[in-house]
Amino acid sequence: MALALVLSTALLALAGIHLYWGLGGRWPGHDEASMVEHVVGRTRGMRSPGLLASVAVALALAAGGVLVAATLTSTVWDPQLEAARWVMFVVFAGRGLATYVPPVFRYAEGTPFATLNRRAYGPLCLAIALGILVLQL
Repeated sequence: MALALVLSTALLALAGIHLYWGLGGRWPGHDEASMVEHVVGRTRGMRSPGLLASVAVALALAAGGVLVAATLTSTVWDPQLEAARWVMFVVFAGRGLATYVPPVFRYAEGTPFATLNRRAYGPLCLAIALGILVLQL
């Protein structure tokens, strides 16, 4: 069950990063504008996501991490947990695949986000989806 531990840790780390952004963190940028260019992909008139949005995403990711970790301790089949993990699979697979559908992120062309999305964000989402799928089977 090392896979569940790795996935759970990754999801909790991603939750922490989103919380950091919500609290005003600027990495991977150096100010608000560069952070938006790296994380959101917009450059003109766009502000970083607010505290509420960032906390909502952080909580969803943390819940996903806990849900995946539950596979480490669960000894009986739980249809609700299984259904929740299938929902996670669909969300992460959809986000990962959207990276490679040109119209979806067209707004971000020419920004650092576009490169990071193709090289890191999309592949990470697909890797998480694959890991969840393996746990489900």
